[in-house]
Amino acid sequence: MGLCIFSIGLAGKWLFSLTGVVVRASVCGMIEPTSDEIAYDQERLRQFVRGEARAHGLSRRSLLRLLALATGPGAAVAAAAGPARAGTPGIPTIVKPLPPEVFTVRGTNAETNFEALAGLGRAEPASHFFVRNHTATPRLDAANWRLRVFGDGLRSKPSAADAVTFDYHDLRRLPARTLDAFVECAGNGRSFYTTQQGQAVSGTAWRLGAIGQARWRGVPLSTVLRRAGITGGAIDVMPQGLDDEYVANGENLGRVRRPLPVAKALDDVLVAYEMNGAPLPPDHGYPVRLIVPSWVGIASIKWVGDIEVSTSPLLSPWNTQFYRLFGDTWPGGASPPLTTQVTKSAFELAWNAALDGGGSRRVRLTGRSWSGQGRVTKVEVSTDGATTWRRARLLDAPARNQWVRWEYDWRRPASGPAILAARATDETGATQPASVPPNTQGYLFGAVVLHPVTVT
Repeated sequence: MGLCIFSIGLAGKWLFSLTGVVVRASVCGMIEPTSDEIAYDQERLRQFVRGEARAHGLSRRSLLRLLALATGPGAAVAAAAGPARAGTPGIPTIVKPLPPEVFTVRGTNAETNFEALAGLGRAEPASHFFVRNHTATPRLDAANWRLRVFGDGLRSKPSAADAVTFDYHDLRRLPARTLDAFVECAGNGRSFYTTQQGQAVSGTAWRLGAIGQARWRGVPLSTVLRRAGITGGAIDVMPQGLDDEYVANGENLGRVRRPLPVAKALDDVLVAYEMNGAPLPPDHGYPVRLIVPSWVGIASIKWVGDIEVSTSPLLSPWNTQFYRLFGDTWPGGASPPLTTQVTKSAFELAWNAALDGGGSRRVRLTGRSWSGQGRVTKVEVSTDGATTWRRARLLDAPARNQWVRWEYDWRRPASGPAILAARATDETGATQPASVPPNTQGYLFGAVVLHPVTVT
C-alpha cells in the first residue's frame, strides 16, 4: 500500500499534477505522486538553480532550501512560517465586524465558528466568511485599480512597465461567468495534528473554520489571458496581490504571489468582482480577486493587481518554502507544491457543545462536508468516537467545488460526555482516514475529527 502524501489537481475524469502528469489515488483519501512527477518537480528546481527558471523575492536562505530539494532525498529542511506584519498601528487588519459568536480571531486572520453556519444556506454570507490575511486588508479604490498583464508568454512580450492593462470597467464589460465554489486555507484543521495526533506543527492553529463557500461572478481568467495575447509557449501564470509585503522570520518575501500552470489558468479559474451578487467586500478581495476552484486557498489571490505570463518556470516563496508538505515522510523531504484540497467534514456545533436530549431523547445533528477531488456522495456519522458509523442524509445535490449540508438524527443518546465524528466520501472514492502523515507546517489535515460534546 502506498503512503498518503499530498493532494493535487483533478481535471475531468483524470487526475493531473501541476505538470500534467497523471497520478493515482490512494486508499486513504489523499493522492500519491508518481515517480515521474517527483522527478519533474526536482528537475524544475534544478532549472532554477541553473538559472533557467525565474524566482521573485527568494532570499539566499530560500535558494539553499531549493538546492537541497533539487539534489536528492533527505536534504531538504523547511523553515517555519513566521508572523505576518501586523499592518499600520491603529488600523485594524480586518475591516468587517468580527462578533465572537461568529468568529475566532487568530492574529491577522478570523476563523468562522462552525456553529454559526447552522440554518444558513449553501452559499455563506460575507458576514460569516472566514478571513485569511498575510498582512492587513488593503483599502483600494476600484476607480484607480488596474490589472497589469505582462511577460514573455504574451505575443508582444511586454515588461511590467508597459503591461497590457484592464481597468475595473474593462473587466466588467467582458463576458461574465458565475461560479459556486468554496475557498479553503491549506492549513484548515491544522490544530488537530497536535490535539489528535500529538504532532508539533507551525502556523495558525485553525480548527475547521478556515473555509467558506459563496457564489462568485467575474470573468474567466482564460478570457483575460487571451485578450492580453497569451501564446502557446507560455507555461506559468503568476498572479500577485496588492496587499502589503509579507515578512516571515525577519525576511521580507514581498507581496503574496503564486504561479499557476497554464493548463489550470485556462481551465476554470475566475477573475471575480462579485460575491453573492454584490461587489467583493474589502476583506474578500475588493475590487478583484482570483477564484481557483478546488485548489488550496493561497492560489485564489485576493486584491490581484499583476499577472505575469512566462515561458519559463516561475517560483515564489508560496510554492517553495510554503505550501509544500515538508518532513521525513516525503521523498527528498518535501512534496511538490500543493494544489487540490482533501476531503473534510465538520459539525455545525460549538466545541464541547452541550446538547439537550429532550424528553424524546433525540438530537438532530447537522454539518457540512467537502472535497477538492470530486463531489461528496456519502457522509457517515459516529456518536461513539468513530467506532460505529451510520449514514447521514444529504440536504444538497452533490456538486463539484461545493460542500454539501447534511443531517443525522441521534436517537436515545445517553446523558453525559460523548465523542462525535463525521466522515465523507467523494466520487473518486476518497474517504477521510483515521489519521494522516504529519508535515512540519500542518497542511492538508484530512483525517476524521473527533468532536467532544455533552448530552444533558
